[in-house]
Amino acid sequence: MVSYVSALLYGVGGIVVAGMALLVAFQEKLVYVPVLPGLTKSYPITPARLRLPYEDVWLRSADGVRLHAWFIKLIPECRGPTVLFFQENAGNIAHRLEMVRIMIQRLQCNVFMLSYRGYGASDGYPSQHGIAKDAQAALDHLSQRTDIDTSRIVVFGRSLGGAVGALLTKNNPDKVAALILENTFTSILDMAGVLLPFLKWFIGGTGSKGPKILNFLVRSPWSTIDIVGQINQPILFLSGLQDEMVPPSHMQMLYAKVASHNRECIFVEFPNGMHMDTWLAGGDRYWRTTQQFIENHVPEIKEHESCHDDKGDSFSS
Repeated sequence: MVSYVSALLYGVGGIVVAGMALLVAFQEKLVYVPVLPGLTKSYPITPARLRLPYEDVWLRSADGVRLHAWFIKLIPECRGPTVLFFQENAGNIAHRLEMVRIMIQRLQCNVFMLSYRGYGASDGYPSQHGIAKDAQAALDHLSQRTDIDTSRIVVFGRSLGGAVGALLTKNNPDKVAALILENTFTSILDMAGVLLPFLKWFIGGTGSKGPKILNFLVRSPWSTIDIVGQINQPILFLSGLQDEMVPPSHMQMLYAKVASHNRECIFVEFPNGMHMDTWLAGGDRYWRTTQQFIENHVPEIKEHESCHDDKGDSFSS
């Protein structure tokens, strides 16, 4: 009996040690994937390929890291909403251009696409602390522009981008008008148990029942569930029910966390939406929902010229 117990303890200890080794050695590579397998770090295309007029923007994060971004303006004279776009953890902003092309057409908006540090043409190496600084640099840049309506900045984030966007929105109630979250996780701590099931007994977020003895090793926890409850701006939750990466229950928990105190939250489900294609699977309903949310919560200032009436067909589908 003693030998059995000893073997069991050794086995548990071995799992803990293995989990610790994986976390220490590979966690950044699991969380941040700037280069997709078989591809290079560089952009495969630019907005010009899709006939989108754009500006290359170079920024400095607060810690001095040089960052790259694309600012895609709907029409030079248009002062509609501006979407600050935060991507998922894998690939770079060029891989999101087709979605952004439709976004500009359907929402009649400008889009600012930031390359996180270590992604695309940006310098540095990704980390939670660093990417949070990058997001702030992007928002500060937009807030200082004179060619947009700075009162209509909407943050959009999918997956990791949702965690980035939620933190930025919470920290900038005077600069961000609204937040859109799509297929975003509650925390990396909770996702560890999804990606590596044996770790769920040792790592977890605020709702986890496990001992969480390895939480201290996670350098990028991105605890969105603890952030959204502090956001007072309107939030639109877009959830793909076929999400194969982030369990849809994560989005439901995020909504429940904030809905109790923030009455300007909307939760919309798309039955066929997967992690990356909810905008495509959701079709017209996805874009009508997003457009109505922006019109209701980030309304156009009447003295500014509207770009809906005679300029809405500038981009063909």
